[in-house]
Amino acid sequence: MEHKGKLELTWVGKYDDKVIEPRILMEDREKSYGDPRSENMLIHGDNLIALQALQQDFAGRIKCIYIDPPYNTGSAFEHYDDNLEHSIWLSLMRQRLILLRELLSDDGFLCCQIDDSESHYIKVLLDEIFGRNNYLTTLYVRVRYPDKTLKSDMDFHKEIEQILVYRKYYGAVPNFDYDDVGFEKFIYEVKEIGKGHEEEIGGKKAIIFTSDEYKIVKKTVGDEYGLKEIWATGTILDGNSSGRFFRDYLTGRYNTDGYGVMYKIYGIGDDRYDYRYFTGPKKAGATKGKYYQGVPMEKLESEEVKRKKPINGFYDMAGNFGNCRHEGGVEFRGGKKPEALIEMIIRYFSNEGDWILDSFLGSGSTIATAHKMNRKWIGVELGEHAYTLCKTRMDNVINGDKTGISKNVNWQGGGGYHFYELAPSLLVKNKRLPIYQINPEYTFDMLCEAICKIEGFKYKPDGVYHGHSSENRFIHITKEFVNGEYIRSIATTLGENQSLLIYSTKVQSDLRLPDNIEVRRIPKDLLDKCTFESEVR
Repeated sequence: MEHKGKLELTWVGKYDDKVIEPRILMEDREKSYGDPRSENMLIHGDNLIALQALQQDFAGRIKCIYIDPPYNTGSAFEHYDDNLEHSIWLSLMRQRLILLRELLSDDGFLCCQIDDSESHYIKVLLDEIFGRNNYLTTLYVRVRYPDKTLKSDMDFHKEIEQILVYRKYYGAVPNFDYDDVGFEKFIYEVKEIGKGHEEEIGGKKAIIFTSDEYKIVKKTVGDEYGLKEIWATGTILDGNSSGRFFRDYLTGRYNTDGYGVMYKIYGIGDDRYDYRYFTGPKKAGATKGKYYQGVPMEKLESEEVKRKKPINGFYDMAGNFGNCRHEGGVEFRGGKKPEALIEMIIRYFSNEGDWILDSFLGSGSTIATAHKMNRKWIGVELGEHAYTLCKTRMDNVINGDKTGISKNVNWQGGGGYHFYELAPSLLVKNKRLPIYQINPEYTFDMLCEAICKIEGFKYKPDGVYHGHSSENRFIHITKEFVNGEYIRSIATTLGENQSLLIYSTKVQSDLRLPDNIEVRRIPKDLLDKCTFESEVR
């Protein structure tokens, strides 16, 4: 029998996922710091719940996610339980990675740092979630020198860690470094053997040469008079004037002019020549063409052109790891990442103004570095060190911290952030009866915001409405008794083709409703939406 299915990693409990309650975020204004106009967010709470809470407002908006999850090494970290049973660790990571992917923008990247205790397993897991074709590379980072052992009883020294890099979708391109070089690529020369014949193409003078009327010579050394050969395909067809001209006027002309012809088009290009050469497909069945570009005028004086440099695969940062203990004015033994490492990640995989997210924040290296590099950021941390480490560090950064990358980026301080706590669960079990009830800690405004988030509405009170999911779909929440008269009083505000969802704790049992109004009960109709628990693991 033939078995069909995707290649995947399996373990006990892999698909025992619960739908996580999307909690609301409550700002602690006493802990928020700096410029109140800032959009940056520091969140204290379980990162699984926080990631779910962020979905409504941030899905598809985060450019770069860096995570440094517990490595599941069997050791005991000061701030993390890093000794979880293997299948539990995989389940915890799978839930979080799925949510993280949803937060990424279409051109976004995820960078996951790990060591070889779990790297092979999480690589397969990431392949499942992101698609194997969206795996870009593994960056290898030296984190300690061979003579700097962690434990004297180790048989094998852990010197290298990995950063697995994934894009969300095809087309996401990192920022590359470039070398200044000479004229190495300008090695072609076009020799006109015949006169060709003149036509007008796309409003421009054109000379069309048959295959025996020209010759393209490839020289051994490029020079300022040489031409560079460029395929007129892909993004080139939309990216510059030559590509667009080929797309709009030369594509398909082999049906008229035949194969192997060359076009000399006047009045196009930015080089020393007032024309540009184009060639069509060479033989039947081919469709692609090329054009030949001279050295751009802006480069002729400087005699330099740019050449893309591949991103390195290995970084020796053992010295940075050894000297980062006091960065940001906070200490975090056994896991602190140097700002130089995060700077490298952020520089390659984001631009100024982009959103950066770290949901395993630790000592706050990611958000401190992102802040200094003029990125917007979201950081999530569960433990007490969200206050003692992350908040303290960011306050120091805003006040002009001089450690880490500050000198390299000329950091002078400034900016701000908002500090958030996760709200408790909306529904809790009654202490005496086996039923759920509204959490007594919730105000009515919190109740409305929470239900809007659960139902996918944007919480924005306006008159009798508490939110909307579109221009025509609204929600109203009440603790009053909902009957026909109540519904009619609310429905008078609805426009044509608009609909309304009403949530109430008390609803008449035999209501007759118009097609554009739906009534649901609190808490009964909320229980099917997600799992309500004090804590979610």
